Formats: sequence, structure tokens, C-alpha cells
Amino acid sequence: MTGAASTASAHTDPFAREHLPPREEWPELLFELPELQYPPRLNCAVELLDRAVAAGHGARPALTGARAGANAGADTTWTYAQLLDQVDRIAHVLRGPLGLVPGNRVLLRGANTPLLAAAILAVFKAGLVAVPTMPLLRARELAVIAERARVDAVLCAASLCGELDNVPGVPRPVCFGAPEPGQESLEALMACHDAPFAACDTAAIDVCLIAFTSGTTGVPKGTMHFHRDVLAICDCFPRHTLRAGPDDLFIGTPPLAFTFGLGGLLLFPLRVGAAAVLLEKPTPELLLAAIERHRATVCFTAPTFYRQMAALAPRFDLSSLARTVSAGEALPLATRQAWQDATGLRMIDGIGATEMLHIFIAAAGDDIRPGATGKPVPGYRACILDGAGKPVGPGVVGRLAVKGPTGCRYLADERQRDYVVDGWNLTGDAYEMDADGYFIYRSRTDDMIISAGYNIAGPEVEDALLRHPAVAECGVIGRPDAERGQVVEAHVVLQPGHAPSPELACQLQEFVKAQIAPYKYPRSVVFAQSLPRTQTGKLQRFRLREQGGAA
Repeated sequence: MTGAASTASAHTDPFAREHLPPREEWPELLFELPELQYPPRLNCAVELLDRAVAAGHGARPALTGARAGANAGADTTWTYAQLLDQVDRIAHVLRGPLGLVPGNRVLLRGANTPLLAAAILAVFKAGLVAVPTMPLLRARELAVIAERARVDAVLCAASLCGELDNVPGVPRPVCFGAPEPGQESLEALMACHDAPFAACDTAAIDVCLIAFTSGTTGVPKGTMHFHRDVLAICDCFPRHTLRAGPDDLFIGTPPLAFTFGLGGLLLFPLRVGAAAVLLEKPTPELLLAAIERHRATVCFTAPTFYRQMAALAPRFDLSSLARTVSAGEALPLATRQAWQDATGLRMIDGIGATEMLHIFIAAAGDDIRPGATGKPVPGYRACILDGAGKPVGPGVVGRLAVKGPTGCRYLADERQRDYVVDGWNLTGDAYEMDADGYFIYRSRTDDMIISAGYNIAGPEVEDALLRHPAVAECGVIGRPDAERGQVVEAHVVLQPGHAPSPELACQLQEFVKAQIAPYKYPRSVVFAQSLPRTQTGKLQRFRLREQGGAA
């Protein structure tokens, strides 16, 4: 197959293709490594799963669903062959009873379970576009995502379907995991299909994933990724830095709706023929217990979890752990050292972005330099740009710029021109490079708050607070915190007739939790007489950050 036919889209629904940014606004893409030379026709689910079974690895364990509480120990393990069977059944449901056609978008919602993982792979295999969403998101947030992606179907854990009742215009969800009476059951539909599913003949550059990230304005941005991109992240960081192999067992906490979790707990293990343990409701103690019980070798989580686990680690046998990966927020030196003191393991720190799909700067083993994130992962390049957009040398703090085999393509969003400049992806991070080429994190260059690995947009929290009748105006910032990196802090000016009090602060916190994902609520509420603004009325968040501690 040659020429235009080899790259022709398999999508009969052209929505994704038509909503990509103009080609002149794409970043420069690099495919310098031999392993990044992909054919023009490519389905990432086939490459990750079908080929493993065809190669004789069907009996190897692929995914284990680990439960907690009263169900602890009642784990479910699927081999590669069993996972493929589940994926094919779901793909038949999507393209059969649900009547979807290649290019349609499927919103996915659920905790980390093997069935959710199978559903994501089935969407890829069927030539559809996955739109994973965080389990904690509320109706308001889901409505924006559903509208921007124009979703055609919804697969949702039964326990989370209720929030979708308040989302207008969303297709009726197909529920999985003990649906209530009257809910359409994915498992029941799957039971009607036991034949192999012929994968959609997708182009390598067909969109298969729209991953949403919070913008600093509070308006979520959909990042669009190709089948080729899914394989590219598997053939860079896990191959060259993590150096994972088929005998590894991956475990961790990031939701599969985060690209950090999608890569680390599903895509990477499958690419190297390894296995993964998926935890539905992870806590630091439950994660440590699961590492001990399953003899996990690779762990993915955020610095906040490692800090909490370090104090608990002596109670568990963690001798199976070989590599631990930290990402999602800056890794404090104290956390790195506490974890190493508790376990003897040197942390692999990494920085990634939803726009880039996964980690692009990191270091492992003897290449680790405490205080630095690392060097560009093979396949990627990075530099520091000054205010004029020109590269600068060692010792200068500036904007981090990256390029590689993946890059930012926003879903119909004018912010594309802010993120991609002269072919570089600008991540919104301020970094410094030392004389040896190590990249050292300094701060964010925008108003994004990163708390315990979650990206939180201050304006979104402000919008929620302003809906409370006691709030006249407010400003939300990130306040440095030793445990969580940053915490959300709200500076609130009250309406006449309302007096500051601890009770009102708690009321405002609960009010926010009821409207948007609970992890976004302000852990600190500061009551103020006024907020600092420019002469044109623009809120000066930097002034709030300069003020003292929280009340």
C-alpha cells in the first residue's frame, strides 16, 4: 500500500480529523529512533495485545484487578488471551448493538479495573476514539467534556452513572460492574458475542484518544493523539529509561483517565509483555500491601503518595520492588530521600504532559541526580527558551520547550498557538539546564495549581465559589505545601451581611466539593476585605501568592 491510500483515514465520522489544528500549528515531530519507524496502517490495540497472543504469550498474566476492604484478596486475573477475548466482545458491542462507526467518540468512566482497561483497548481496536474521564468529575465538568468531544456513546461504571443523569444531551450510558435494575449492562451485551473481532484498519495517524486536561482558564482542553502516538510513548520512556521487561509487574495509583496512569498501568506493561495490578481505591497503605501481596516490581505514583508511604514502608515486605517512578508534580528532595532511606530505592523522577501523552524528561539508575528531573528521554529533545523565544544556555531559568515523536494537537482550541511555538511544545514549566544537560524544575510559568499530582485551574474553583450567595469575589492560588507540593487556597471577599468564621469556611469548602471534583476544593480559605487588581480590574494572583500564610 503506497501513497494517499496508505494514510487514508479509516474514520467514516470525520469529526476528529476535522477538529485537529491546522498543520502549520502542529509541533515539529521527531522519529529519529529506529523503533519509531511505524507503518502507515496501524491499530495500536492490535500491536499491544493481538500480536502478543499470536506470538504464543496468551497464557501469560496481563491484568489483575485488586480489591480492598471486605473484598480484599478477591482478585481477578486475566491472561493475555482472556483480555483479548474481553476486548473483542466489547468491540463487537460498540460496533454492533451500539451502532457506532469508526471515528465516533466514546466517553469512558470508571475506577481502575480490568474491564475499564479492556473497554479502552476495545475502543482503539474498533477504530473509535476514547474519551477517558476521571471518576471524581462532577456533572458540570463532564458536560463540558461531552459537548467539546461530541461523544456518541458512554461506557460507565454502574456506581458512577448517577452523575451523568445531570449531564444534558449525553447518550444513555451502558453500565458495567453490577448495574442497577433498568440500567443497560455491558456484561450482558458482551455475553452475546464470542467471535474474534476484526480490528479496524486504521491509519497510524488516525485519532484514537482525546485526553482532557485542565486549562489555566478552567476551560478543559482536549488533547488529540494518534494510534502511532500510543506506541511511541511505549517505545521511548519504558524502553530506554525504565528498561521494563516481560517479567515485570506494574502497579500504582494514577487513574487510567490520566495519561500518566494509562501509560504506566496499561500501555507500557502490554508493550513489553508484562503484567499490571489495577487498584480500584488506592491509599498509601493499600498500595504498599498490594506491592507486598503481588510482588510488584515497578510502581507509578505521585510524590505525595511516596512521602506518605515512606513512613509506612517498614511495615511491609517491599523486596520485590526494583523501580519506582514519580511524576505528576515536582519531586521534593526530602521526599526522594525519605523514600530512599525507607526502601533503598532511588526514585525515577519524570516530567510529562497530557499534550505530550507521557514522560519526556527523566533519569534512572546511575544517571539520577538529586535535585534534577533528568535529561530528555531518548526520542525527545528539550531546551530552555528566554522571553523572546530564543534558546539559552546553562544556568538560565526560562520556559521549558520539548519536541519528539508526540506533541500537542488541541481539539479545536485557539490555545494551540500558545502551546506550540516555532515547532516546540511549551509545557508551562520554568526550568533551568545545568552544564551537564540536566533539567532542573523551578516553577510553573502559568497559574496552574499542581496538588498531589492533580492539575487544578484556579479560575474553575473561583467560578464554583462565586455561585455561593455569601461570596462577593474571590481569587484562588496554589500555596506551597511540604506534603502535597501545593494546596488550593481561596481568598474570599464576602457579601454584606456575612461574617468570616471557621464554619463559613467549611461551608464554602463543602459547596465547592458538591460542584466540581472534590480534589479541587480549597483546603485553605482566607477571608479578605479586598483583592489586589490592576487598574483595568484584572486579578493579580501573584500578589496573593506574595502574601503570608493562610488563615
